[in-house]
Amino acid sequence: MAAATDAGSVTGVSPLTSESDLANSAAPSGELSPTLIITVTDDAMRELATMRDQEPDADRLGLRLEIVSGPGEEFRYDLSFDVITKAAYSDQVRTHTSEFATMKVIIPARDLDLLQGATLDHTSTQGLVIRNPNKAQAPTVAGLTRDDALSAEIEAVVTSEVNPALAAHGGFVTFAGHDNEGTAYFTMGGGCHGCSMSKMTMLEGVQTMLVEQVPGVLRVKDLTDHASGENPFYH
Repeated sequence: MAAATDAGSVTGVSPLTSESDLANSAAPSGELSPTLIITVTDDAMRELATMRDQEPDADRLGLRLEIVSGPGEEFRYDLSFDVITKAAYSDQVRTHTSEFATMKVIIPARDLDLLQGATLDHTSTQGLVIRNPNKAQAPTVAGLTRDDALSAEIEAVVTSEVNPALAAHGGFVTFAGHDNEGTAYFTMGGGCHGCSMSKMTMLEGVQTMLVEQVPGVLRVKDLTDHASGENPFYH
């Protein structure tokens, strides 16, 4: 069961702690209060409860929500029903309650930071949709530098000019690092992931902006696995 996309760490908390318990409990003196992970709207709860109740052993099932996209890609999610008692101890399980149902939501430990503050909703046109304020992690590539002054300059141009321009095509790029020899590396996401025009967009658009505005950048290269892109388009 996949959710459409729209666009924290919780430590020392029992994986079976409920959202309401977290919201109403005070942390011991000197400790940080554990935070909520996601919000599930009433519309989403109603849809999920309807789907869950059609499953065998419905009373034992919770909703597992995880991110299945790779670093540097636009978030893609997988939602499935899973037996609560099978949740790993490192998973975080929260109890969500609405007027329609009560449901436990299971989130793998690896996805906590990237789902913190997200909202799971349901609309008549999109179905289940996740609105996530977080940014996908940059890919880690051995041998590339992404924490120096040049990287900061590249990131600034990408944020202020490159990605706003690519947004017109439903896409974005994520900086992966540079090789200290003039080449900056990126992955492409959104409408640019798998798009037949991606190479042209990268070479003629992203490269032109960066070479003109960032001394030290001579060229760009695309690290994206475009074969995995879905529904590519170009306007």
